This record gives sequence, C-alpha cells and structure tokens, in this order.
Amino acid sequence: MDLHSEHKDLIAPLRAAMYDLDIARVRAVLHDICTPDVTFRLAFPFETTTGVDAYLDAAYVPLVQAIPDLERRDHIVMAGPTPDGADWVGCGGFYTGTFRAPWLDIPPTGHLLHMRFHEFYRVENGKIVEMQALWDLPEVMMQSGAWPMTPSLGREWHIPGPATCDGLVPGPHDAAQGAATCQHIIDMLAHLKRHPAQGGPEVMEMPRFWHPRMTWYGPSGIGTGRGIEGFRKWHQIPFLNGMPDRGQYLDEVEYHFFGDRNYAAVTGWPDMVQSITDGGWLGIAPTGQKIEMRSLDFWRVENGLIRENWVMVDLLHMYDQIGVDVFARMREFNKARQGFDPETGVAL
Repeated sequence: MDLHSEHKDLIAPLRAAMYDLDIARVRAVLHDICTPDVTFRLAFPFETTTGVDAYLDAAYVPLVQAIPDLERRDHIVMAGPTPDGADWVGCGGFYTGTFRAPWLDIPPTGHLLHMRFHEFYRVENGKIVEMQALWDLPEVMMQSGAWPMTPSLGREWHIPGPATCDGLVPGPHDAAQGAATCQHIIDMLAHLKRHPAQGGPEVMEMPRFWHPRMTWYGPSGIGTGRGIEGFRKWHQIPFLNGMPDRGQYLDEVEYHFFGDRNYAAVTGWPDMVQSITDGGWLGIAPTGQKIEMRSLDFWRVENGLIRENWVMVDLLHMYDQIGVDVFARMREFNKARQGFDPETGVAL
C-alpha cells in the first residue's frame, strides 16, 4: 500500500469512533494515532491546544454534553504531499445530532443540528503531529435563530458533499494526477490575484479555470454562490471592495496545497492577510486594520475545470481581531429566551 493510502487508513479508526461518538473511545484512538505533543489548531474561540486530552476536554466534551447523540459524517477524505514534503490528510463533512443543551451559550433547539467541518491532519512517521480544523460555528448560531451579525449575501443551506459521490478518494495515490489538480488550482488563484491591481475582471480569466455550473460553497455568514456570476456577486466583489490589498503579504502567511486524484486542498494558519480599508464586506465599516484569516478549502476538478469548491473561513476570529465579540452580541439576543439569564444571556 502507498504512503498516502496508509495515512487515510490511519485516521479511519478515528472517523469510525466519531460516527457513534463516545468520548472514551475517541480519546483512546487519538492517543494511539497521535504523538504526545500533537498540536490541535481550532477555530475561534477554541484556538490552539497541545495534547489529546486538552483538545478533547476543550472542544468535544462540552459538544457531546450539548448533543448527546453526536455523530460525524465525512464526505471528503483525501491525502497527499505538499511541495515542501509534508504529508497531509484532509477531511470534510459535518457533525450532526439533537441539540439538547446550550453550547458556547448558543441556545438549543431540541431538533437535529448540522455543523460543517474541514479538518486537516499532518502525519510524520505514522503519527499525527498537527491538526488544523475549522468548525462552522456561525452555522450553529443560525440554526438556533441566534446569528447576531449581518445576513449572508449568498444562499445558506446544508452544504452537500461532492455531486459525483466520490469524495472518499480510494487508493492507490496517483501522484501525477494529484499534482496536476493542485497546479490547476494554484494557476487559478494566481490569476484571481491579478484583479484589481492589474485590471478588471477579465484579467482573472475565470472561464479558463471554472466550470460554467461551478458551485462555491462558502462558510455560513457568507453563503453559497452558483456559477461565476454567483461567486462574484455574493462573495468576490464585496470581499475585494472591502480588502483590495489581498494577496500582497505573502511573507506573512503559509499555505500547503496537496492533491489526491481530482481533488485538491489547501491548509494554512493563517493563509491570508489583508486590510479592511473600504466598506462592502459583511457590512463592516472600514477599520484600516490588517487582519489574518484562516481558510481551509477543498476543490473538485471535472473535465479540466473546477466544478465544486468547499470553503471554510474562521469569521469569528476575523471579528475578534477588529474588536467585535460575536458571542457577547449573541448573548444579548438570548436575554429574552426562556432558560437564559435575562441580564447576561447565559444559560441558567
């Protein structure tokens, strides 16, 4: 078996333990497949922890208390090497279960909940040494009726897996195809960065890279766009209007591309730095402040063109950098809810 198929097999017991999620079983599996000093990088407000127990106690124990029947469903599992020689496994899917008790002061609904995730694992010598992961917390707030920021421009819905149902990429790893898929994405992103500094939308040559029926699955708070027109209307134009200097601080970011057959992924912490100097994005007034952004993405290439792109952005981390406490504002909304303190919005 090739190395990258072995790495997908390495995390298979973890995915199985999280399907009927039991903390004790998950803890045992993680201790078995991780190094003792493994680093877990999570979305705001969890941030970075070291070691399996600290990670589970901060993130999963409270989540399972709120959603006792929690289960994990993966629709993308892929693996491959980066140009600098690191080996990664990328997983995309969602957690689901009945939202029975408050979590992070998000009010429970008593109904089925779904929370999208992108999780990337770096493997060395047969052990996980690092994870970078984003969970779509704004999606949970929205389902609870407690999203306290501006409405999304794009469509908010339960993001699907690949249309071709082939996201659990089988072995053996095809190095040539994986590299070609990655290069298509890298070339596309290089062209996107030409605009607006080098000209109008035509300099991006988007039809050269994107399928006419492409779908851009953005994070909750931004939403989904269909086709090049939908991508530009509901994400790209507002994003560039607000932060026209994106892509100009490459020495301050890191990103790692890897491919597996017709799938490509990128992970970085952070992988974008830019300044909010104008209005137009998420209703945020210009702050003139340079911010870091974490984005973990998957692409699927079909007949030489990008047909689907799954994007996760840590919006809560962005808001925190500009001095907006989204959780505090959410608690203000909760003050009128039964079971929450009318002064603080914290669950009783």
